Amino acid sequence: MKTRTRASSPLRKQARRGFRGYPVATVCFYGPTDAVATKVAVGIVRREGGDADPLERWFSEDRDIRKDAALEAEVARFILSHAVKSVVMTEGVIGCPHEEGIDYPEGSSCPKCPYWAGRDRFTKERLH
Repeated sequence: MKTRTRASSPLRKQARRGFRGYPVATVCFYGPTDAVATKVAVGIVRREGGDADPLERWFSEDRDIRKDAALEAEVARFILSHAVKSVVMTEGVIGCPHEEGIDYPEGSSCPKCPYWAGRDRFTKERLH
């Protein structure tokens, strides 16, 4: 597996260029804590106010996917295939990789990711 630093990421470089029009790719990272990303979700927004469609997700059980060059190339191919003009990317991990109502009951915290229980996903601060 080839790894890369987050600073050298072509996707991160494209995101730093800012808004260049639609379609926009949204790239969000999720993980069991804010230190490791085990899921990336990429949505394509075709127009202002539109929903992300299509939406693809990639997962890893054993490594931080932000450092996986092969996976990043796969994400880049997906983005390129939709003629994306702009990329918006989260700075870090923004929540649990499991989905409420699918992987665990609605209104509860994920039992597999106690780090995120009662925590703001963007500031990482405790809510209570």
